[in-house]
Amino acid sequence: MKLKILPWFFVALFGAEIVAVVLPKKDGAFHVREFARLPVLLNGRVQPFDSVARNSLLQIRNTGDVPLEITPSWKFWHHPEKLKATEWLLEVLMRPEQADERPVFLIHHPELIGELKLEDKGIKKSLLHYYSYTELQGVREVIHEQAVQISKSGKEDQERTPVQKQTLNLENSLGLYERLKNSLRPQTSDDFARDLADFQKAIGPAAAAVRAKQEGRAMDDETFSRLIEPVRQPLSDFQMMARVAYPLIVPPLDPAVSRDDWKNAGASLLESAQTGELHPAMKSFAAMATAYRHNQPGEFNRAVAEYKEWLGRKFQPELRKGRWEFYYNDIKAFLHAMIIYLFAFVLAGASLLTFALAPNLSGSLRRSAFYLIALAGVVHTFALVFRMVLEGRPPVTNLYSSAIFIGWGAMVLGLVLERIYRIGIGNAVASLAGFVTLIIAHNLALGGDTMEMLRAVLDTNFWLSTHVVAVTLGYASTFVAGLLAIVFIFLGLFTPILSQKLTRRSAAAIGAAAGLAGGAAVGIGAAVKLAPEVGRMEVGKALSKMVYAIVCFATLFSFTGTVLGGIWADQSWGRFWGWDPKENGALLIVIWNAAILHARWGGLVKERGLMNMAVFGNIVTSFSWFGVNMLGIGLHSYGFMDAAFKWLMAFVASQLSIIALGLLPLHLWVSFRTRATAPKTAESGAGKPAAAAT
Repeated sequence: MKLKILPWFFVALFGAEIVAVVLPKKDGAFHVREFARLPVLLNGRVQPFDSVARNSLLQIRNTGDVPLEITPSWKFWHHPEKLKATEWLLEVLMRPEQADERPVFLIHHPELIGELKLEDKGIKKSLLHYYSYTELQGVREVIHEQAVQISKSGKEDQERTPVQKQTLNLENSLGLYERLKNSLRPQTSDDFARDLADFQKAIGPAAAAVRAKQEGRAMDDETFSRLIEPVRQPLSDFQMMARVAYPLIVPPLDPAVSRDDWKNAGASLLESAQTGELHPAMKSFAAMATAYRHNQPGEFNRAVAEYKEWLGRKFQPELRKGRWEFYYNDIKAFLHAMIIYLFAFVLAGASLLTFALAPNLSGSLRRSAFYLIALAGVVHTFALVFRMVLEGRPPVTNLYSSAIFIGWGAMVLGLVLERIYRIGIGNAVASLAGFVTLIIAHNLALGGDTMEMLRAVLDTNFWLSTHVVAVTLGYASTFVAGLLAIVFIFLGLFTPILSQKLTRRSAAAIGAAAGLAGGAAVGIGAAVKLAPEVGRMEVGKALSKMVYAIVCFATLFSFTGTVLGGIWADQSWGRFWGWDPKENGALLIVIWNAAILHARWGGLVKERGLMNMAVFGNIVTSFSWFGVNMLGIGLHSYGFMDAAFKWLMAFVASQLSIIALGLLPLHLWVSFRTRATAPKTAESGAGKPAAAAT
């Protein structure tokens, strides 16, 4: 009875966590969350301040928040207090002297740290070093000069040394931070609301003085200087802001004319100098800056509410977009799905390990893993669809979204397999694929905005919905086949599971032979009901059929997607095929999957050969997915990821090692050792599995 409750206990535990995540959260004294929802225009799209903060912090620090205390890595249970992204952005915009002391600049190359003489500064965590802007100010010019020299060298990114790449990254991070500091108010302003009020009063007389001079009317120099002086310094500050400010935070006054004509704060203030009227948005932002800087939460909250009300009259779609994207950022659905996938994988592994020792426990763990994967799949699907709605695009538009979609497709395939063959292998594949692909997506997101505007040639929902989705499903299914093949190799080498039959009757015999309780047929019996042919198979043969079926599926989608890509290329570039690296990578997947099927059809390989070829399919697919982008050439190199090269090589090495294990002689496989050495008899047919497995 207790074992039957176990799956529902895990579902209730993680379900409660998900409910807690999606429920509305309260603001503090300062309504930071309301500010975080306010829309701006950046990278060609409307997004909330929260996205600007998160993506900027990811580019600068490679994290989405700023720890306020440093704890040793071994204290994994301790959660240090953190400054959230929008809180950090508010400091940068309105209290820059405080933000300058935060250790947000990441340097991880010891040679660069030595060159800049920063050994005794900053905060060290593991092998990473974090420095504040104040600590880097003394070498700011040196960093800039080195970056300029590296850029002038004419070298491509892949030709630069690690130190040169780190120097350029540091220069970009410092430049981004300095742009943010000048995105809302001049750095020297202590009371921006009062300064703007004084500026508005001085605009009229100053403009009149300028017109008088231009028209040649009499005016002595002393009077002219007295009228111009109050606006001289502000105009200089505003000009600098107009040049460097990062997000466009001021919407157009008349959205009926153009909804996309947003301006940065400096450009808007310079325009005010000509019209004599401040934009309502700048009045609100100035009030927010003064209130936040002088710790006046009531005034800050009032200014945010007034600006939100003004936006609501004319910019309801933008306001709604900011609110929903903030919610998407805030709940971090993919992160929570990743955690559930990981826990489900542990349960799936435990289920397989206890398959022969404690069948009742194994069945309970298998069901627990299945239910948790289904829960994670719901969260994964919700976040995927939510992201599609936010972008107004199909599920795959860049490398980040491809990782999310491949993980989703692999999860669905794994659940379908587990629904048919209820032995835990589908659980292991679904949970591992979901977890690993979301980890990959997390690391791809460190580059900043993952919802950036598409290049012109990609800006078509039809082809993104057909070619890209079909090819990505081909990637996902090829990876699933490879994962199942890996499971086959490890189970065959180290356990007797592959030689066990999946019938209700033979399960009892197997249990008796292995000293098991009579409940060994619990999950297997359900599988036989769903698919009667399963009852005549051994686990190894069932895995072989899974891999074969999925390779067929992968061949269909990868071939269809590649052909559709050629048609798209013909429409975009006037040629169906150009031997571009990405095109060649997609073709390699089709050819390799077709080679697997032909080798199996022709009898060139049997079960183990099929599995080894499927594992090599992981290498082919990873090269097409990531490798060709790392070449940095071709029309499809949209996601150059030089830092991922070592991980790709490690993955390739791991797959080659697994293939080497798969080639070990049959007598070393625990699942086939007894049958490989036993004499053939008409009754037992002991030699057949051994031959079939070769």
